[in-house]
Amino acid sequence: MFALVMTPMVVAAEPAKPDAEQIRFFESKVRPVLVENCFKCHGPDKQKAGLRLDSRAAAVAGGALGAAVVPGKPEDSLLVTAVRHTDDDLKMPPSKKLNAEQVADLTRWVKIGAPWPGESSSAAAPVATKSSVGMQITDKDRAHWAFQPVKRPAIPAVSNAAWVKNPIDAFLLAGLDAKGLKPNPPASKTELIRRAYYDLTGLPPTPAEVDAFVNDPAADAYEKLVDTLLESPRHGEKWARHWLDLVRYAETNSYERDNPKPSAWRYRDYVIRSFNADKPYDRFVREQLAGDEVAPEDTDARIATGYYRLGIWDDEPTDAEQSRYDGLDDIVATTGQVFLGLTVDCARCHDHKIDPIPQKDYYRLLSFFRNVNHFRNGGATDEYPIFDRPESKQEFEDRSREIEAKRDDLREKIAVIENELRSNLKQSLGEKKTPDVRQLIRTKGLQILGKDRLKQYQDLRRELQQIEGKKPSIETALCVTEAGPTAPETHVLLRGNPHVPGDKVEPGFLTVLNSPAPVIPLPPSGAKTTGRRKILADWIVSESNPLTARVIANRVWQYHFGRGIVRSPSNFGTQGDRPTNPQLLDWLASEMISGGWRLKALHKTIMTSNAYRMSSRPNAEALAKDPVNDSFWRFDMRRLSAEEIRDSVLAVSGELNPAMFGPGVYPEIPAEVMAGQSVPGKGWGKSTREQAARRSVYVHVKRSLITPILESFDLAETDRSSPVRFSTTQPTQALAMLNGKFLNDQAGILAARLKRDAGEDRKSQVRLAFKLATSREATDAEVKRGLDLFESMSQSPGVGKEEALRAFSLVVLNLNEFLYLD
Repeated sequence: MFALVMTPMVVAAEPAKPDAEQIRFFESKVRPVLVENCFKCHGPDKQKAGLRLDSRAAAVAGGALGAAVVPGKPEDSLLVTAVRHTDDDLKMPPSKKLNAEQVADLTRWVKIGAPWPGESSSAAAPVATKSSVGMQITDKDRAHWAFQPVKRPAIPAVSNAAWVKNPIDAFLLAGLDAKGLKPNPPASKTELIRRAYYDLTGLPPTPAEVDAFVNDPAADAYEKLVDTLLESPRHGEKWARHWLDLVRYAETNSYERDNPKPSAWRYRDYVIRSFNADKPYDRFVREQLAGDEVAPEDTDARIATGYYRLGIWDDEPTDAEQSRYDGLDDIVATTGQVFLGLTVDCARCHDHKIDPIPQKDYYRLLSFFRNVNHFRNGGATDEYPIFDRPESKQEFEDRSREIEAKRDDLREKIAVIENELRSNLKQSLGEKKTPDVRQLIRTKGLQILGKDRLKQYQDLRRELQQIEGKKPSIETALCVTEAGPTAPETHVLLRGNPHVPGDKVEPGFLTVLNSPAPVIPLPPSGAKTTGRRKILADWIVSESNPLTARVIANRVWQYHFGRGIVRSPSNFGTQGDRPTNPQLLDWLASEMISGGWRLKALHKTIMTSNAYRMSSRPNAEALAKDPVNDSFWRFDMRRLSAEEIRDSVLAVSGELNPAMFGPGVYPEIPAEVMAGQSVPGKGWGKSTREQAARRSVYVHVKRSLITPILESFDLAETDRSSPVRFSTTQPTQALAMLNGKFLNDQAGILAARLKRDAGEDRKSQVRLAFKLATSREATDAEVKRGLDLFESMSQSPGVGKEEALRAFSLVVLNLNEFLYLD
């Protein structure tokens, strides 16, 4: 409509920070009008006449006709003139006139100085020109809190130094002081041991463990408890499940057939071992992204690259090239969200609409993975031989040579007999005849060779047949492989379409972080990969990347406190939640780095703070000032996760099988649930009762068939990264807990345990049941209610003592106190 020409930029005086009323007015009256009526032609995607209206700086700078907004002067502002429709040459929006109230609101907004929350007039104006190409990263973009270097903050002074157990308490108390709040009183020892057990192992403490802790008067009793739990093999099982949520772990491919991924469980076991061994997090990251390049002889490092193979896979794509790039997008999306806390994948089809991530940055990151062989569900490029001991590889090679030598020896002995027969036959038949030796042996062997020689020949042939093609047996694991040392070119795909390539790009990091450009060395002779993934992994855990340490420190805090200091744990971008205590987050990140990236030390620091040991009890004054507990004035109560519920039921009943590692197990699934499959029961094995009672982390994860008790209680989605578990309340949960076969079976097993361990005395049975399920002693009132239940049930026709005890056990497993953690 207008010629695109350069005009002088209007510079407005620095405005005062908008007050609360101005913010409310802008957000309710002004921004909605601009978004709905102006952004289509004057927003981030299109700038007619060179004008953008999606920021104050851009509106003040104006476009081809001059300043759209002159703060304080509506009569001089082209925006106001345009929306009034009083100038025949300048009517906006062109197709309709805003109503009188909207025009008045925009006029008033300009008159009061055009306040725009979060922006000053000194911000760089993203004015479009003919030479503009793609997204331009500004100083304002780089000033975002998450893109700033991690700096170790000074520990603040607080009002109650006696409450400060470690620096975490000082940072939290400083925030509470600022809001006029006080921290909650400490939790009881019974509450605390249950909390610690579930947070570090995912299982309830036994009555004996509770009694030992509660009755231990030592000042360091709790610290010793934390140390014990961190060294428990159950710790890795619990914390591996958090990680598996993030990396979209499943053992099948999704889609209709949903076939199994060969040996995917080895990745799960690798994660468990890594958390139990307290593997430094930077090493953990590098192994998953580039274990084959970082430590090619390390079996665990190879297994770690199964990370690339966990996503969904279409075994029958209609567009193979599209499917290939969908697989690469899954890797870029997961890597960006899990390690960097950014939704990089939003830039697949265009510049990111919210964060300063150009489309080219997406494809620069993709180019690190461009040479990865496309997944083939156990094809030749997917698997790697596993040697579980250092000497295993040598044993395998020795056995291979032994088999080959035996094969050569047999062939030589057979050839001697055949050549001997061939020579004799040529003498009698003449040189022109070439006898079929094996045919002659089959038809006239006894006559020609004699009984003993024929048997010798037949034994040799039989032995060779048994060994022919034989190799030593060896286990394999899914892992990443590449198509050689030279990567194919990577191009920006216009609108994300693999059939419409645009500009060529080279590997590169996020522009907004100002990291040095990667240097990709030439692969050495004999290399099987490009080495690019190692370069990316090194950068992700480097000092020049401020995201990774903050992201994992926030996740550790989240899994202990129920939510992160940043409530959007996989989105540290501009539209993610800001940290409620940024100094504490940076202290945690810097503390982890200085401690060698080890997470167990971070766990201990968090759990030995007074902040972690606070009660979850409500407080009317604090609830009024901070209802969502942004300042962590108390510990948030939470419901147990799906796995914790199932595992706790098994632990309380005494049925839990503690065996670790190995292929997934198959708990019984009702036929009614199986009927929902296209082929009922396909892909679901049958485990023994003992195997089915293993921890939930070992249950086979089939994307199209989730174990009902786990699905009802919000098991993580498996198709994409799940940084936060939902905690829904729905009827199927109550039905599963009261009517489900699993709970009723376990109630019967618990009843047998109560009878075995507490004898026939009903009071003793009630007290033991409460101690097992809630970790505390039952009150006299609770014991009476239990006895009353026994009495009322015994008066029901057909209900004997055994059934009454089973029903009581089912009630105990349905207590809120069993399902919730204080």
